[in-house]
Amino acid sequence: MNMVPPLTPDLTRAQVLSEALPYIQRFAGRTVVIKYGGAAMVQEDLRQAVFRDVTLLACVGLRPVMVHGGGPEINTWLAKLAIKPEFRSGLRVTSAETMDVVEMVLVGRVNKQIVNGINHQGGLAVGLSGSDGQLVQARPYDNGSIGFVGEVERVSPDLLIPLLEQGYIPVISSVAADLSGVSHNINADIVAGEIAAALHAEKLILLTDTPGVLGQPGLANTLLTHLTIGEARQLMAGGVVSGGMAPKTECCIRALAQGVRSAHILDGRVPHALLQEIFTDAGIGTMIST
Repeated sequence: MNMVPPLTPDLTRAQVLSEALPYIQRFAGRTVVIKYGGAAMVQEDLRQAVFRDVTLLACVGLRPVMVHGGGPEINTWLAKLAIKPEFRSGLRVTSAETMDVVEMVLVGRVNKQIVNGINHQGGLAVGLSGSDGQLVQARPYDNGSIGFVGEVERVSPDLLIPLLEQGYIPVISSVAADLSGVSHNINADIVAGEIAAALHAEKLILLTDTPGVLGQPGLANTLLTHLTIGEARQLMAGGVVSGGMAPKTECCIRALAQGVRSAHILDGRVPHALLQEIFTDAGIGTMIST
C-alpha cells in the first residue's frame, strides 16, 4: 500500500518552490522595477524581507531595479534641524535649505542603507541617484511654485543596462538635476514608472501601505485583483480610485502606455509580498495590464 507522506514544513517549502518554477522560467532575464516605500522601509522585519526577496529575484535570473524615496527619514532630519515640513496638495514644499536635507538623506543615508541591506543578503546592489550618468533629467514642477520639486523630463537608461547585464541591482534615489545642474526632489512613484518605461520592463511594482486598489460600486473594501487600463481610468473618473491611490494608479497607466507589460500595486506590510505577486497564480495585490 502506498502511503501519502505527511505535509511537513520542508515539504510545503519544496512544493512552493516547485510551483514557482514556471514563473522563474518565464521571467528569467526580464527587468522588474520596484518602487520601495511605506512601512516596508520603516519596520525592520519588513525591510529585511524585502532585501531577501530582491536578492532572491536576482539569484533566479530576474533583473530587479529599486527606486526609493524616504519621507519619514527626511522628516526626522528636518526636525533635528528645526526645519518645519510643509506640504501643499500632498507635495513637500522644498526650499533650498530643505532640498539640502532631502539630498543628504536620500542619496547619502537611505540609499546606502538599502544597498548595504541587499549586499548583506548576498546581492550585488549599487547605489545611484537620478543625477548619476544623467539617468533622470528633472524639470521644475509647476514652474517652481513649491520650490525644488521636480518632474521627470526624460530618462536615459544607458547607465543601468551594463549594470543589469553584469548581475548588479541598481538602487536609485528619486533626486535628479535639471538642465542647469540644480537638484530637485521627485516623487519616487513617478521616477519608478518612467525608469520602467525606459527599460521596457516586464513589471512595475509599487510597494504601498494598502492591499491594492480597493472598491467598486457597492463593494468599497473589495480588493480589485486585476484591472485593464480602461477599467482603471473609469474607476479614477468615477472617484472610486481617489486620494493617494489616484497618482499611483496614474503612474501605472503611464508606464503601461509606454510599453511596460504589467503594473502591480502591492501591500508592502505583508512579508514577502514581492514573491507572492510574482511567483504565484493568485498574487496578492492589484495588477493593471493592457
